[in-house]
Amino acid sequence: MSVDASTGTWLGRTIELEVGAVAHGGHCVARTEGRVVFVRHALPGERVLATVTEDKGGSFCRADAIEVLEASPERVEPPCPLAAPGECGGCDWQHATPKHQRELKAAVVMEQLKRLAGIERDVVVEALDGGPLDWRSRVRLVAGKDGKAGFRAHHSHRVIAVDDCPITVPGALDDVVSRNWRPGSEIEVTKDGEGQVHLRDLSTVHGKTRSRQLAGGIAVQHAAGRDWRLDAHGFWQVHPAAADVLAAVVAEWAEAPRDGVAWDLYAGVGLFASVLASQVGPRGRVLAIESGRRAVADGEENLADLPQVRWRSGRVEHLLADAPKPVDVVVLDPPRKGAGKAVVESIVEGSPDRIVYVACDPAALARDIALFKEHGYGLVDLRAFDAFPMTHHVECVALLQ
Repeated sequence: MSVDASTGTWLGRTIELEVGAVAHGGHCVARTEGRVVFVRHALPGERVLATVTEDKGGSFCRADAIEVLEASPERVEPPCPLAAPGECGGCDWQHATPKHQRELKAAVVMEQLKRLAGIERDVVVEALDGGPLDWRSRVRLVAGKDGKAGFRAHHSHRVIAVDDCPITVPGALDDVVSRNWRPGSEIEVTKDGEGQVHLRDLSTVHGKTRSRQLAGGIAVQHAAGRDWRLDAHGFWQVHPAAADVLAAVVAEWAEAPRDGVAWDLYAGVGLFASVLASQVGPRGRVLAIESGRRAVADGEENLADLPQVRWRSGRVEHLLADAPKPVDVVVLDPPRKGAGKAVVESIVEGSPDRIVYVACDPAALARDIALFKEHGYGLVDLRAFDAFPMTHHVECVALLQ
């Protein structure tokens, strides 16, 4: 296979490949003629025919496996017919057994820790209750040119219309797929802990985004021994079992001392702050920092019975400078890009005994662990959870001391 002289790329070419190890991002690595090919819809050890879908002319390109010549024993028929090349981009691993999906994710976490943090560690990705389907409680769809709601194709603006989604909690999409929408509208759906469906339409008219709440608006969730009322479309764990599981791990590892000081960074509505508050007691202090003003308002209302929790609204890196120090324990749950150098250094300035880091991206987690490592904080424990079955995403909790 040679590069097309007219385009300088392999775009559109079909190549026979021996598929190698899994890589971060929902694909596997293959190599041919000195180039790396990131292949979706394949599994390690397979031999496939793959069509190149993206090639910018550098040392690598991306491709979709369109035919499996030699299949992995872990390959299964995807439960959704749209989990295929050129179709819906929401799921990465429907063609693998659930057990093998977790093994692939574990391999990614281990590789990122080794490559980015210099840490060699065995990792097991644990399944959450409920199985690999019917778990997604929060969904964003988009209306295509025909007004039908669907999901975008992988790395594309093209909309794939759907009648349902097998990873979404049953009943959540009934009122979405049964009607026509303004083309280009984004439709946000949440099914909360009480089974109520909340529906919001975000459409752009004359360059301005218009938000219309069509059903519900205030979600009720249950976790960490509390009932929560919050903006239905604000941040909450997508998997119904995740919030309780993560709160339990934070409670076990934080060990905030009675009358002590704790920080909950990127606090959302205060799930982990509630755990820390119960540990430090009424004479302790918990600082909860969250940039979303609506989340802070919801957090203040939900934790009104815990006056030891003090809320600050703003960016974490800006508010830690005058935070109470020293601090005994820090819990952080940053966005997918991670905390970064400024936040890590601000945390270290507080001299916490323990840091509990909740992460939805293993690469960002590994980069931040490497930063903490430079300041003498080592990785003591790590648990990983399959909070997003059928996708490449994985939730990790790390304990640093």
